[in-house]
Amino acid sequence: MRAVVGEDNALLRDGLTRILTAYDIDVVQAVDNAPALSRALLTERPDIAIVDVRMPPTFTDDGLRVAIEARAQLPDLPVLVLSQYVEQLYAQELLDSGSGGVGYLLKDRVSDVAGFIDTVRRVAAGGTVLDPDVVRQLLTRQRAGTPVDRLTAREREVLELMAQGRSNAAIAGALFVTERSVSKHTNSIFTKLDLPIDADDNRRVLAVLTYLRG
Repeated sequence: MRAVVGEDNALLRDGLTRILTAYDIDVVQAVDNAPALSRALLTERPDIAIVDVRMPPTFTDDGLRVAIEARAQLPDLPVLVLSQYVEQLYAQELLDSGSGGVGYLLKDRVSDVAGFIDTVRRVAAGGTVLDPDVVRQLLTRQRAGTPVDRLTAREREVLELMAQGRSNAAIAGALFVTERSVSKHTNSIFTKLDLPIDADDNRRVLAVLTYLRG
């Protein structure tokens, strides 16, 4: 797997490169500003881009903007965005940039190396992974009159874990139920959210998008 890393903090950039390399992920470029990131993504066409939201030159949302623009030109480009804080708008914009192959993770999660690498591999494979803290904030938001209101409490729990990128087996383990039960809940979620019949992975992404838009 080939990766491009965009991170302006030299220590974190070096740390990310070392972690990825240790797990047989080839970091083809590691850059510290948005213009260089844009060039690297379009030139290298990596298997995944790991990008800080805030990068030079403005230190606002430069990294995110570059990632979204790159996905417009390279629709299959998986992007994992790293952020210092939970910013729901950024997560929504990233998810709106295409179907699947996106992740939004707080930088603190990188210290859990196994979990971080698992997230990288899931996103590179086309999955959608949201940081648990992002999902937790979404749960506290008002959703009056939205499709999510149709879900039962248990279905919301399943969708919350789905938004974190968990498989049915992992969801079953977290909720202490059978995989068959989780499968029934996910099918019910798809129906209640009026999602079209499609590949299961695509419907999971659509369900997460609906959940995020709340």
